[in-house]
Amino acid sequence: MAQQDENPLDTIKGKATILSAHEFSRRYPSGRIPKTSKDYGTTFVCRRGCNARTATYTQEFDWAETFRGPGDIEALKERIESQTKSTRKRKATALSKSKDLDGFVIDDDDDEGALGPKTPSKRRKLNDGGTPRSKTSARQYTTPTHRRIVAKKPLEFTPLGTRILSPHHLWSPFQVARSQLHVSAVPTSLPCREEEFSTVYSCLEAAITDGTGSCIYISGVPGTGKTATVREVIAQLNASVQAEELDDFIFVEINGMKVTDPHQAYSLLWEALTNERVSPTHALGLLEREFSTPSPRRVPCVVLMDELDQLVTKTQSVMYNFFNWPNLRHSRLIVLAVANTMDLPERTLSNKISSRLGLTRITFPGYNHEQLKKIVHSRLESVPGKIVLPDAIEFASRKVAQVSGDARRALDICRRAVEIAEADEQAAADAAPDTPSKAANEEERSAAASKQPAGVVTINTIRQAIREATSTPMQQYLQELPLTAKIFLAALVARVRRTGLVECQLGDVMEETKRMTAMSTNPHIQQFLQGSGASKTSSSSLPTVRIPRLKAAVVDLLSAGIVVLDSAKTERTGRVKLIVGDDEIQLAFRGDDEFAGFGLGTS
Repeated sequence: MAQQDENPLDTIKGKATILSAHEFSRRYPSGRIPKTSKDYGTTFVCRRGCNARTATYTQEFDWAETFRGPGDIEALKERIESQTKSTRKRKATALSKSKDLDGFVIDDDDDEGALGPKTPSKRRKLNDGGTPRSKTSARQYTTPTHRRIVAKKPLEFTPLGTRILSPHHLWSPFQVARSQLHVSAVPTSLPCREEEFSTVYSCLEAAITDGTGSCIYISGVPGTGKTATVREVIAQLNASVQAEELDDFIFVEINGMKVTDPHQAYSLLWEALTNERVSPTHALGLLEREFSTPSPRRVPCVVLMDELDQLVTKTQSVMYNFFNWPNLRHSRLIVLAVANTMDLPERTLSNKISSRLGLTRITFPGYNHEQLKKIVHSRLESVPGKIVLPDAIEFASRKVAQVSGDARRALDICRRAVEIAEADEQAAADAAPDTPSKAANEEERSAAASKQPAGVVTINTIRQAIREATSTPMQQYLQELPLTAKIFLAALVARVRRTGLVECQLGDVMEETKRMTAMSTNPHIQQFLQGSGASKTSSSSLPTVRIPRLKAAVVDLLSAGIVVLDSAKTERTGRVKLIVGDDEIQLAFRGDDEFAGFGLGTS
């Protein structure tokens, strides 16, 4: 045996007898143990040692000479380790077959000098327009004279006109900066996430090496590098596999935003394991049998379940299965669950699901302004010239860190600022006269000297980019909403943050509005509610609040496309969902005295 397992006592049924092949033949000449014998079912033959993880075997040996007592266990282990492979090497892809001009297919693996020439595996295609003749009756069958065979010519396409850009546009500093600041650009490293990277890497490496299943829950606000860190860890593990320092593994990413039905996750996982596409119901049965059956040749599988809150179903069956399979002994399934809410398992999932996540939980906190500044600086290291001033990066980092700490928003603002600076430089170059005017006085020269040069991102450029980001038609509409609609949006945002659900019942949001307005100390809200029927009750110290035109405000938000409301039998049980991001609502209501009294951090 090449593997030692810790088995509970209730799984031990008795004592087994191990024999060599010669001794077994001597005791049982027929090759079978009678069912009436006491040795039936407890006697086994051992010829080779096996490494269960890599499915490799040692050379044949005689069990009676190899093992005589407990003292030979260490020697047996050394023998198995020396004659088997400790890591599973990645399978090489099949060599592509080359095809010559006449239509022959020749295998690259064949050694023609050693084995001699072989018959091609595909017939020669004749291009002379004639029908190939048979060897036995070459003169009997000829091409009919009334049939005309025309060789088909390949289709010819007229090339489209191409636009050739000058090297100045392709290699300008602005072009390089825009490409490096794009959120889809893959950086060479992930700054400010070294600790989280080390934790995820160590957990995955240990699970793959030990061949065990595991569940890891990763949480954090949007834009904190959760998915990027996991992908970088997978890339480093893949490099270790290529260097034969780690066992091979399968990686599959399931994004909740990209599947129309959460049950499609079963089909995606089965397709990654077997390259076969089946229905979700069929895939569920196949996966249950696959993970419940022991197999020494099973390769560990790492599943990244991004946007976990989108995969929550009414019965929670998808979450339960994916979190339960890693606990099976022979599954070798590793699940990385990524969500934006820290307490999503406790608030959304049932106890039987949250308990299966285990204690491996990694939290990605939001970036502070120093970290955002470091991220932007790392993206601009390869940009020639100083087109972004350090003060501008500092200003953009502090503004974004004050709102959400989202690195993607900081990169978008800096990228838009680079575009503005490039347009200013081009406009200055087009408007510059050929010869300087002789009538320029000292005052004009001093004003030109004090003015910032065009083509450089300054603090004013960052201000303009932020102003454009917050002055979209949606932002303008949110800023002009009446107070009732603002109260409803504030309650919806607070409800989503508290529960972790993207959809909430309309009745719960209405109760949230009453609770927030009753607890608010904002004089604008109290003045607004004076004529709305607020009154004290004897059972509670809080007033009974009736917000005017609340249903009308919901209808207005629904027609504007800010929220979506699912139809239900009753009005209060309908589920309402916020379409725009909560950070966009914060940006729209920043500085609003009415909205500042709701305690959502928008002041």
